[in-house]
Amino acid sequence: MRVAVVDDCAADRLWLAGELETLLADRRLEGTVTAFESGENFLAQAQIRRFDLAFLDIYMAGLGGVETAERLRTFDPDCLLVFSTSSRDHALEGYRVQAVQYLVKPCQTSDLERLFGQLDRLLPAREKYVELRAGRQTVRLRLRDILWAEHFQHQVRLHTAGGGMLSTRLTFGEFAALLSSDSRFFVCGRGLLVNLDHAADFDGRDFRLSDSTRLPVSRDLTGRAKIAFCDRLFHQGKGAVL
Repeated sequence: MRVAVVDDCAADRLWLAGELETLLADRRLEGTVTAFESGENFLAQAQIRRFDLAFLDIYMAGLGGVETAERLRTFDPDCLLVFSTSSRDHALEGYRVQAVQYLVKPCQTSDLERLFGQLDRLLPAREKYVELRAGRQTVRLRLRDILWAEHFQHQVRLHTAGGGMLSTRLTFGEFAALLSSDSRFFVCGRGLLVNLDHAADFDGRDFRLSDSTRLPVSRDLTGRAKIAFCDRLFHQGKGAVL
């Protein structure tokens, strides 16, 4: 995820960029935060490579935040916009450029935490990651790259996209707890977890993954597995007929 902070006040710009970097790390979201001192500089970069989220100060020398947003929308309709301002007088203009929220200056860390809570459903879940110890190294693994995981000889063995595999010395319960808030992951048996985004089918007994791996589901979890699989299909917009 690419995040932009656009503010001609250096103190505000640096504070907000630092807070956002901390929030991304705390939420295990892969991302970079880039600070710009003008709308013009931001737009020049946004045309080269798009940003997922942009914080725009409304009152800036040169292009103000609203005008910057209007120009951005001529070539990027999807970037999430948050205005930072000392006044809400521009609410109507914000609506016209599909701003998702306002931050009233001076804003606090708690304001940003609440904002990210509201943005969770809009932010790309595929960019989330987990940090694990694998041997002597700390590995940052994107959640979308985990196909399935199993408990194996006092470790958790993770099977990843592209046929990769790594092992980490966690109990299965500790590992499952790291992913418990993400609806993609379902514990389908003792010491066995599946990423439903990689499940191509569920026949009432096994999950069949996109790489043809079959993962058995415990009999007492069959009903919950069917519900979880259907919910994930609808979340992806695929529908489900079982």
